[in-house]
This record gives sequence, C-alpha cells and structure tokens, in this order.
Amino acid sequence: MARIRLDHIRHAYSAELAKAGTYALREIDHVFEDGGAYALLGPSGCGKTTLLNIISGLLTPSEGHLYFDRTDVTMLTPEQRNIAQVFQFPVIYDTMTVAENLAFPLKNRKVPAGEVKRRVADMLARIGLEEKANRKARGLTADEKQKISLGRGLVRSDVNAILFDEPLTVIDPHMKWQLRSELKQLHREFAMTMVYVTHDQTEALTFADKVVVMYDGEVVQIGTPEELFERPQHTFVGYFIGSPGMNVLPCTVDGSDAIVSGERIALPNGAGFKRTGKTELGIRPEFVTLVERGGPNAMPVTIDKVEDIGSERIVRARLGDHPLSAIIEEGASVPSQAAVTFAPHALNLYADSRLVDRSGGTA
Repeated sequence: MARIRLDHIRHAYSAELAKAGTYALREIDHVFEDGGAYALLGPSGCGKTTLLNIISGLLTPSEGHLYFDRTDVTMLTPEQRNIAQVFQFPVIYDTMTVAENLAFPLKNRKVPAGEVKRRVADMLARIGLEEKANRKARGLTADEKQKISLGRGLVRSDVNAILFDEPLTVIDPHMKWQLRSELKQLHREFAMTMVYVTHDQTEALTFADKVVVMYDGEVVQIGTPEELFERPQHTFVGYFIGSPGMNVLPCTVDGSDAIVSGERIALPNGAGFKRTGKTELGIRPEFVTLVERGGPNAMPVTIDKVEDIGSERIVRARLGDHPLSAIIEEGASVPSQAAVTFAPHALNLYADSRLVDRSGGTA
C-alpha cells in the first residue's frame, strides 16, 4: 500500500477553461496516509470523481503533482501505478464464470495457482456468490455483477491503493450494509489504502476513518465523523452532514453576542469578534431545546409543522424570518406558546461560511 500525496493539484477540462479560471478542482494539497480508509463526500459535480480519476491515472491534472510514497506518479498510467479501481457500474467479463472473473487479475500477475484458488474461495464467501462460482457472469443480476467488480478490486494484495467510485449504486438496498461491513472488515484485516467516493453521508460515515468533504471543486473539511458533526469547519459541512442538517442563521455580532432576528445569544468564551461581511450562527437541531415562552434565554418561535420519524420528531419552526429545526423525543409535548434555547457549547460562528475559531480568526 502507498501514502498518497496531492501536491497543489488543480484541474480544468480544457485550456480555455483554465485560462478563464474555471477549474473542476481548485487547489488541493493533502495526504492520504498509508493504510487509511478515506471517503470523498459531496454532492454531484463537486469534483469527487475528478479527484479519484487523477489519483488512478485516468486523468492528468492541469497543475500540481501526485506522489505514491516518494515516487512522482503524475504522468504514469493506471497500470504503472498499480492500483485497483471499482466503478459505479459493473466492469466484468460476461463470458467468464464468477470464479474466473475473480481469478483473472491474479493470474495476470502470475500468482501461484494454490494462492489463486485460496483467494478466490475467500472472496466468493465474502461477496456471497459461492453457489454461483461456476455460473457465467452474463446471466447474473446487476447487483451480483457489481459484487464481482468489488471482488476483483479486493482480491489482490499487492496494490498501492483501492479506489471506489460510488460502487454500491446498483446494489440492492438490503445488501449495501453487508457489503460496507465487508469493506470495513477487509480494511481492518489488511490495512489497505482505500479511497471511496460517495454522495451518501451514511456510506461515508460508516466506511471511512476520515471523511473528505468536497464542495464546488475544493476540500472544505477533512475529519472523523465526530469532528464533522461537532465542529463543522464550513457551513456546507454543517448543512450536508446530519439529518436534518445544521441550522445556519444569519446574524450580526456585537461584542460577545450574536444577534439573530433581534435576539441576543451569548457566544462561547465571549471572545469579542469584529468582522465585516457575512456572519452566521450554526446550531445543530439536536442542541435546540423547545421550551415555554418566558423562561431564561428563551427565544420565541413560530412552529410550522412537526414531522414524526419514529423514535423522535422534527419540529420545523421559524425564529423571526429564519427557518429553524429542532429534534425532540417521541411523545414530548410541543408548547402552544413555544420558544427555544440553544446549548452554548454547540454554537458555531461562521464568517463568509468558514468557522471562526475561539481566538476570533477563521479555522
């Protein structure tokens, strides 16, 4: 496996676009550590697949360099980089059996026959296709074919990295959890460097040790699932991670208070913060408490609706003119004259969409 270093990578899909400053990938300078499990998470068009294809060698970046350990691989082919890549849709040989498809990359590398047999048998068990080992791939379902693609990527032990481009798209929903668990188990067993592209936060947060959140061609935060939830470094991260996402409320700042719709909210640590431009206050629905009006620090709200989602309910309200979500337990009462309070430790202040650290600068 390899340590992958992205050294000031930028990419535009034509010289004209580059000249106009229109980059699919803005400057990215980051390291994927050897043996790490990473997810590239973000909406369609944010640059996830472009970045993955630069790592694999299917694309050459417009600017910057790519290193596997200390070797500059920027101009090397995918084969020369010795990576395995699993695509969104199955890439297999229909005329081969399931077992032959799994054995093919091993035989190409002249792995001894006994080792090929052992690895293929192990992978068949992991992807649940033991009973169909001798079936031609042509007659299988789309999700079974994608399991073969996953198996072909994972059966090798000599690769520098394994790259996944939304590999569970065609997998039957009840199988997704099982296959994610298998990927996680394989990572634990063999410490493979894995990079997994997805727009599904559940896939990213359950698979990866570190999640790389991308937005508009750039990396806006890299962190553990806990870090992304508790301290989003960008308002997009707060909005994108969580269900529902973080409340982001336009505000002004006066000394150690944020002012939202005329309500004063004490900021953590009371750090006097002065800045021109857009300022916003972030608070996750889990840390918004619904109370009766008139209590200490209670801010009156108008409730629009209450959504019952089983074990809890989501209250959709408005603080002044601004939408606000709160999560309450199933069975908890909703006051007729409602107000909210915010947990002080969970307040985040943003300037131009970037988190303001405790010293007053952006993170």
